[in-house]
Amino acid sequence: MKAILLAGGIGSRLFPVTQGVSKQLLPVYDKPMVYYPLSVIMGAGIREVLLISTPHDIDQYKRLLGDGSKWGINLSYLKQNQPNGLAEAFIIGESFIKNDSVCLMLGDNIFYGSNLSSHLKSAIIQTIELEKATVFGVKVNDPQRYGVISFDDKGNPNEIIEKPKRPKSDYAVAGLYFYPNSVIKIAKTIKPSNRGELEITSINQIYLNDKKLHIEKLGSEFTWLDTGTHESLLEASQFIQTIEKRRGKKVGCLEEIALLNDWITKESVIKYAKQLKHTSYGNYLLKKYYKYEN
Repeated sequence: MKAILLAGGIGSRLFPVTQGVSKQLLPVYDKPMVYYPLSVIMGAGIREVLLISTPHDIDQYKRLLGDGSKWGINLSYLKQNQPNGLAEAFIIGESFIKNDSVCLMLGDNIFYGSNLSSHLKSAIIQTIELEKATVFGVKVNDPQRYGVISFDDKGNPNEIIEKPKRPKSDYAVAGLYFYPNSVIKIAKTIKPSNRGELEITSINQIYLNDKKLHIEKLGSEFTWLDTGTHESLLEASQFIQTIEKRRGKKVGCLEEIALLNDWITKESVIKYAKQLKHTSYGNYLLKKYYKYEN
């Protein structure tokens, strides 16, 4: 399985901050925002990643992330020239996906939960072995703000409605999707919406109609953070800060995830951490992995 990390858009709700820098490069506490969705992809065991961004911003991501080799992954890049919708990612990335199944992760979504990896593995099984699409339904307090999934009496999904006035459930569709290879062909057939975009909801609806859409439910023990406004961006930073201080463990630490996956060595982690020894991020890695060496 491969992954597409979508880091496009102009971030208009965050103007004037995002008039000079891509939204997904803004800091969320002590890390660039893009680290968090990339950590989810790596946590799922996916090593082939395509990052799609705007022609204006893509070089910034290349400078920050490089080819991914420092984390034991392969990162490549393609441009989305116009904001034509999330579903266009599969058309842009067709040559990257080839014959594989694919995960699509939105670059401004942050997930936190102690058992997230098991849900990711479940999604991969649904996609690869059963050839079903999987979307993540997150329990939220204000479902009318999102695309909402409704279920029949047996718990099977039967409808996805964008921003309903009277939601039939409190499960919202989050920005994390898993698809079999057929998604490329489907993306090429859908028509632009009234907004002029190729909507991811249109793709999900086709899989739903064919009874090939699996909903992976994340309960109230999981946190899904939206970072689209100044207020929510600040709240996300405060949440990450609080969690890290209470647990003594970094959220979205790519070096640590890569090490736990046996993709890189402890020596390479220590070498990188020494470059960041004047930061809390670097000190976290040094205290955890270097103190036992001396």
